[in-house]
Amino acid sequence: MTDGRTSMEPLKAAIDSCPIIDNHAHNLLLPTHVEAHPFEAITSEAQGRALQDTFKSLSHLRAERQLRELYECPKDANWEDILKKRAEWLHNDQEALIRKCLHGIHCILMDDGLGGAEKVLTYDEHDQYTPAPTKRIVRIETVAEYLMENILRKASEVDLEEERYLTDIWVLFTGEFERSILDAIKDPDVAGFKTVVCYRSGLDVEPDYNDNLELQVSKPFEHYVQRAIRKRKFRIERKALNDFLVLKTLEILSDNTFGTDLSKPLQFHTGLGDNDINLLQSNPAYLQPLIENYPAVPFVLLHSSYPYTREAGYLATVFSHVFLDVGEIFPMLSRDGQISAIRQSLELVPGGKLLYSTDGHWFPETYWLANKQFREALYEVLSEYVKKDDLTIAQAISMTKDMLYNNANVLYDLKEPSPVLNLKETGEANQKAIAWHPKPPPPAKVYDIQAFENFMKDNSAIQFVYVQWLDYMATMRVRIVPIAEFERLIKTGGRIGISRGNTGTLQNDGITPAVNTTGQIYIEPDLNTLRRTHKKDPLPSATVLSFWRDEDGSPIKECPRGGLQILLDDLSSAHSITILVGFEIEVTFLTRHPENKDESYAPLTTEHAWGTMTPQQWQQLPLLAEVATSLAEIGIPIQQFHAEAGAGQYEFVLPPLPALAAIDTLIQARQVIYQIAATHGLRATLHPQPYPGIGTAAHAHISVSPPEKELAFFVGGVLKHLEAICAFSMPEAVSYGRVVDDHWTGGTWVAWGTQNRETPLRKVSDGRWEVRCLDGMANMYLAMAAIVGAGLLGLKEGGAEIFMEKDCPYNPSRMSAEQLKTDYGIHRRMPATIDEALEALYKDSDLKEVMANGLVWDFMAMKKVEQKMLADMPEKERRVWLIERY
Repeated sequence: MTDGRTSMEPLKAAIDSCPIIDNHAHNLLLPTHVEAHPFEAITSEAQGRALQDTFKSLSHLRAERQLRELYECPKDANWEDILKKRAEWLHNDQEALIRKCLHGIHCILMDDGLGGAEKVLTYDEHDQYTPAPTKRIVRIETVAEYLMENILRKASEVDLEEERYLTDIWVLFTGEFERSILDAIKDPDVAGFKTVVCYRSGLDVEPDYNDNLELQVSKPFEHYVQRAIRKRKFRIERKALNDFLVLKTLEILSDNTFGTDLSKPLQFHTGLGDNDINLLQSNPAYLQPLIENYPAVPFVLLHSSYPYTREAGYLATVFSHVFLDVGEIFPMLSRDGQISAIRQSLELVPGGKLLYSTDGHWFPETYWLANKQFREALYEVLSEYVKKDDLTIAQAISMTKDMLYNNANVLYDLKEPSPVLNLKETGEANQKAIAWHPKPPPPAKVYDIQAFENFMKDNSAIQFVYVQWLDYMATMRVRIVPIAEFERLIKTGGRIGISRGNTGTLQNDGITPAVNTTGQIYIEPDLNTLRRTHKKDPLPSATVLSFWRDEDGSPIKECPRGGLQILLDDLSSAHSITILVGFEIEVTFLTRHPENKDESYAPLTTEHAWGTMTPQQWQQLPLLAEVATSLAEIGIPIQQFHAEAGAGQYEFVLPPLPALAAIDTLIQARQVIYQIAATHGLRATLHPQPYPGIGTAAHAHISVSPPEKELAFFVGGVLKHLEAICAFSMPEAVSYGRVVDDHWTGGTWVAWGTQNRETPLRKVSDGRWEVRCLDGMANMYLAMAAIVGAGLLGLKEGGAEIFMEKDCPYNPSRMSAEQLKTDYGIHRRMPATIDEALEALYKDSDLKEVMANGLVWDFMAMKKVEQKMLADMPEKERRVWLIERY
């Protein structure tokens, strides 16, 4: 036995001071909804009339005593007194109460699928109360129900009579569900996933995802769709359909692991719940066949699986990828019940497989009570083990750190710093406690190794990788990396360091005020963009596009590609809006005449008009076909190609894709066009006006889904900030010579119109719009970031459906100023020069802020130097300089 004089102070201090990574919690209520939920539910899962019995439960009476301490009430205060004191806190300083309740929590992993956005704080609004930002746990049933609500929004019973209606809805739903899960896997704010299949149909989930599963789902899905359309209720609670969601998620997670490591975890509600649950089927033992079939997915069994804690502990012990969450029993059980559950957890389960959570929800007091009671119960259990010589104090302290912090930090790949404990005693026990944890955390997961290996299986001949990133001036920067070194780089989680100053140089490496000679940025290849090069590339190679990261590997908002991703994520998370983008590549093919000092280039074809096929054009079909087939061979199918209006000018139409993928594909497609043209001794250029009569744009078709807020996004946002957007979308002086009235180039008025090509913003159909003030000289990541950022500003302003600028059905240039202003709210001119666009950007503080002020200031500084350099060149030399770079 341990000497009775052994002090437990270091253990007590460690348990009291160890910061908490709360492995599972929910949103707090907005102040306007605090009174809408019964406060006594903080200690019981009972509902309705059964909830009234909680006042005589041990869990409630204990919480009542502890709440007196929280609210600083007298010791003899009764429940009514406590509620009055609580009301005073809420009225006088609700923020202080929340901070007091969440004190000691380092980071929250939040299942934000419990309450609607109209009544709870968003997950990231909780960041103000914790040292580390809140991460999301994505509830898969909420994702599915939201998708179905949007898909069936306008459906009626008449649609059910169509022969293929249900099949089409199923295909659309499953595709959207898979895309949503994949997007969440890639989202750095998402730590993991959760299923409440336990509530809906029980934990006896079909263990195999097989070819017959969709057949088994077909009838339940049909019944679900019929009910959803007739009753407008979208809750999914049919066993075959709920099982499908779980199995589909597990399949997707299994395909998105990091080399030999695990995927993002999937949390399962098990055990303790309200009267919606089937108590017998909430036993996690039902999950054993499923666990065996998906060894690459971490299973987290939530809520102590009470009353099946031992069954859950058994699974967490015999399966390396199963973890037990010791949560929700605080403050739902009595002290003895909590201590018993902790003991049962430790009967079999190693300390490295246990996680802690508050299951805090609605009220901040749920967090406070859970943390207070867990620390008390944990101390009682561990101190007894120390007294009986089952543990040393050092081991007990390390187990504390693991359960409260380390295990979640590693499992969810949070990369938070090691916890600092405020131990009251020092000495040998403390020193041992620091070193006791037997295994160091695994290296940081940076790359999807499996994706790389799958790519190499199909492209084993590749010997080099072009690692590429686009700078502010739309210049593609490249490092050529041998395949062996590239493989080593990604398997060790490495990146390519470059001087931060390189981001501030011009196309010819000219120095600008944006050059910062101090510091590094780190180029991180995005393996999702790996694409082999075409057959005529001189190297057996692939291309990959990249993000910029800082020294810690965190995203840099000033990264053109990464900044756009941040804004797209904001659009999705804050407004549940996704966008697809389809680009038209307008390109002019030029013949080279280096011997002619006056005109070193000339259009490839001159017998040329829009949509024509003259004999001269017919002779160029082998070139155009080679471009199209080269694109198709590397996985970029084009929808069509045709002659454009200018001499030597053609258009290649790309299919719509999610915004980031669309731009990635656009850039890779343009490279193929440039290079195939070069093999024919030609130059392909995106110059907006290489010669008089040739106007080359880069129109983008943008579709927002759902389309209900399209006017707020496009008219209230994009149109409102259009002059500033032009600094990015038409970034050169020559860009403005193309945009004139009466030439279908978007015109010179800030306006929009349905199918109106004389406005810079054309509505094509519901949810689909075309941005016409855009050309090939733009850094398309920055241009699209400006468009999305402006759209976000429009949505943020309230999403009104009535705007000054009306749908204009006429050519604005043919109307009087009075007609424009009075009838259609048109009163602003488009910028006539790049200087006017830069001035508009300078004045647009909201757009600068949403895009990152540092990026905008650097961009403007570089543009001013570049424009001076170009203005000093003779006109012909300037045209050739731009043709050669774009």
